[in-house]
Amino acid sequence: MQNNVSLGISLMVVTTFMFSTMDGVSKFLAETNNVFTLVTFRYWFIALIIIISCIFIKNSFATIIKTKQPYVQFSRGLILSLNNCLVVYTFTLLGLVETHAIIACYPLIVAGLSVPFLGEKFGWRRWTAILTGFIGVLIILRPGSSVISEGSIFAIIGAVMFAVYLILTRYVSRLDTAVTSFFWTGIGGTVTMTVISFFIWEPIPQKDFLWLLTMCILSSGSHFLMVKTLQIAEASVIQPFSYLQLVFGSIIGVMIFSESIDLMIIVGVTIVIGSGLFTTWREHKKKMMLSKK
Repeated sequence: MQNNVSLGISLMVVTTFMFSTMDGVSKFLAETNNVFTLVTFRYWFIALIIIISCIFIKNSFATIIKTKQPYVQFSRGLILSLNNCLVVYTFTLLGLVETHAIIACYPLIVAGLSVPFLGEKFGWRRWTAILTGFIGVLIILRPGSSVISEGSIFAIIGAVMFAVYLILTRYVSRLDTAVTSFFWTGIGGTVTMTVISFFIWEPIPQKDFLWLLTMCILSSGSHFLMVKTLQIAEASVIQPFSYLQLVFGSIIGVMIFSESIDLMIIVGVTIVIGSGLFTTWREHKKKMMLSKK
């Protein structure tokens, strides 16, 4: 059991690093390319990996994608693909540091939405932590200053969309396996982006092909590792390590794109992460108490 936890944490660290690196490459490409085209290529590559996987895996494709909740599963892929477009575009407006700083509040949104949509019950401690976390977001945004811009609004919408995606993922996990959900995420995203690409398409210059391939490999690889991580360790155990994406993303933003980190961002992010870790800890503690009964 302990070995599984250690392996799960190690995979989560690698996964967050790959996600952050993919974000850096996406930001670089999005500066001069159509965001929708970039994300479409990303999903086409994932679809190719899915097809190849079906050739070599023991279970048939029909068995893997079999679900009693196809509309919810498809919606997950649709929401995540549109969220990817929005977040990549936000990278070009705010940069990696500020975008990740704002989006880091998504675990708090997940916690809040899990009450009406999943029927979970929270005590006053977790509700206080959630409210405190959003105070941290306000510190990052600095209401009344020029920082609240179009990019900041997009980042908040991105955090909400990703939280909805995770809520739906928790919902479908009651009946479907992680592999089935992963395949449906790819299917929903591929169909959505392919339809959009018919109306919004700009060719990628040949000089960017290598970077495009790198982005696609990082995208499919990080999503695959995420599924494997969730199969090895409980989500409540590895969730705190997802904040490393903010750390890795900030390092890339500062070192590669010459972005800056000011005191307000540091204070706000510290409050957001602290609140998020507390809600995760309380959720884990509650599950442990229920398991002993």
